[in-house]
Amino acid sequence: MSHEITIYTDGAAKGNPGAGGYGTVLIYGNYRKELSEGFRLTTNNRMELLAVIAGLEALKFDNCKVTVFSDSRYVVDAVEKKWLDSWLRNHFKKKKNRDLWLRYVQVAKKHEIRFVWVKGHNGNPLNERCDYLAVSASNAGSLKEDAWYVQNVSEENQLN
Repeated sequence: MSHEITIYTDGAAKGNPGAGGYGTVLIYGNYRKELSEGFRLTTNNRMELLAVIAGLEALKFDNCKVTVFSDSRYVVDAVEKKWLDSWLRNHFKKKKNRDLWLRYVQVAKKHEIRFVWVKGHNGNPLNERCDYLAVSASNAGSLKEDAWYVQNVSEENQLN
């Protein structure tokens, strides 16, 4: 039996890079679960992608039929337009967020996933809820470190 799951996601970053967070709402039948987390220094695109990953990693079963709603063209187009496939073939040469894309690929293998782009800040209640969760997480008092991003940004800045 295949479980049909709906996931809404959003990411936010103040400053980009800056403090950021993600918000995710998972829906399975009458069940609903909300996830969010904030980070001290990150980017909006990282949070958009991490929102999807967190939702997929929260699934309790493999082989789910998942529809992901996102207002991120970066995330939706990377998967639906097969950009990710060429990034993988080219070992992410000159592409950002390699760590998160590889994490996405691992969890995505377990499911049948379809992405749907939704216009952000357009009155969609679940997209608005995810935005609220993401922004609230980015404003939280105790933010986690996006270690991969901090390490790689530091290394990049030392090279410049």
